[in-house]
Amino acid sequence: MTKYNAVTEEIIQQIKDAAPGHVLVGDAVNEDYAHDETMRVETVPKKPDVVVEARSTEEVAAVMKICNENHIPVTPRGAGTGLSGGAWPLMGGVVITTEKMNKILGYDETNMIVRVQAGVLLATLAEDCTSRGLMYPPDPGQKFATLGGNANTNAGGMRAVKYGTTRDYIREITVVLPTGKITKFGAPVVKNSSGYSLMHLMIGSEGTLGIITELTLKVVAAPKKTISLLAPFGKEGDGLRCVPRMIRAGLNLEAAEFIDRVSADKSAAYLGKEVFPKVVDGVECEVYLLMTFEGRTDDELELEVERAAEILQDSGSADILVADTPALKKEMWSARDSLQEAHVSLVKRTCSFDITIPISELADYMVFLRGLADEEKIHFSCFGHAGDGNLHIGYYDDSLSNEEFDERIERVTEKAYARCKEIGGVISGEHGIGFERAKYLPAQVGEECIELMQGIKQVFDPNLILNPGKVCFALD
Repeated sequence: MTKYNAVTEEIIQQIKDAAPGHVLVGDAVNEDYAHDETMRVETVPKKPDVVVEARSTEEVAAVMKICNENHIPVTPRGAGTGLSGGAWPLMGGVVITTEKMNKILGYDETNMIVRVQAGVLLATLAEDCTSRGLMYPPDPGQKFATLGGNANTNAGGMRAVKYGTTRDYIREITVVLPTGKITKFGAPVVKNSSGYSLMHLMIGSEGTLGIITELTLKVVAAPKKTISLLAPFGKEGDGLRCVPRMIRAGLNLEAAEFIDRVSADKSAAYLGKEVFPKVVDGVECEVYLLMTFEGRTDDELELEVERAAEILQDSGSADILVADTPALKKEMWSARDSLQEAHVSLVKRTCSFDITIPISELADYMVFLRGLADEEKIHFSCFGHAGDGNLHIGYYDDSLSNEEFDERIERVTEKAYARCKEIGGVISGEHGIGFERAKYLPAQVGEECIELMQGIKQVFDPNLILNPGKVCFALD
């Protein structure tokens, strides 16, 4: 394991001089800086020695230079909404948070781009774009994550089925390297074939190669018309198998989500109201598809709904509920957005997965996952992005001891990831590897890929001070 130096009073003073008024130490360091929102981890949170609430790229650079010269570990942090342990300061040291760097720096509507600081919240940019008749397409469920954090994990979200992921909307980034040097990757243009794409290497690197402080993002014209449908199914497989049919039919799907019965029940308990009906026309619902369609006119949108309805009914949908008012549409999607919080609030002992598989495999893989729950005698729930195959899986059981639960989850994890690999999937679609999944990555990608990743890490960060213990360098 790499050895790091202690943070001395002299180093603390240097950091205070580099970021005057923006440094927290001792009792001023909140417990929240010791972890993110990862639900199950085996490591005890360790408070950092110092937290820097950076206000500028230059402050980040100055602090990084001090830490690099003194071999002090640094953990970058946004809003701390991550679900893979990426923002845990495993070795203590310094946390640099960009949450106070939260300015929208300006739009260029001719070139359809916006420049932001890394601490701007997804919800803030989405609202600001809407006020201008624009849309920033990436739509992860956690709306109060920062855009820098989204870039670090290449967050996807609900509109990925049509628009792609965060990576597809980043044109240029300003990055502070572990040495403290400031550089820019990418360019504010549509095409760029100028050498290795270091920008895309940085995106999804989870803060292990550099700290993103500013981003230039692509925006699009907001869709003229949208409508949402809720389709309940009595058989889960029927609902999941119809999604590829809808995509193949060329429907203008903006989002296609699925929610299983257990997740719907948790949402109802959490919100105090039932948005997803348990029984429709005498059919007990096992799964729901929640979809949004886009169109340029009401007539075009009506045609989309008719074509979708044919496929849904032919696939076995018990009914088709149309969100034909803004209030009903908001209610449905707010219930969808609540699923993660509902699960966390109602369950104490849980383990979540962020697996992505080919959409053709969704129905069969869900049968496999439920079989693992039966085999280990633990509970199971699942929701996710049916349009892109990204599953948010929860295994949970509050009746077990921590030791019993951990033993069962370890067996489930090994089998779930092995089957995922067999069918062409990956162990993380948008939450990242962090440290929680680091020990499973070699089996997923192979030792040769791990060696290449480690080599890249060492080029960017020779002293291995930036976000240690994450992604390809698991702690011993």
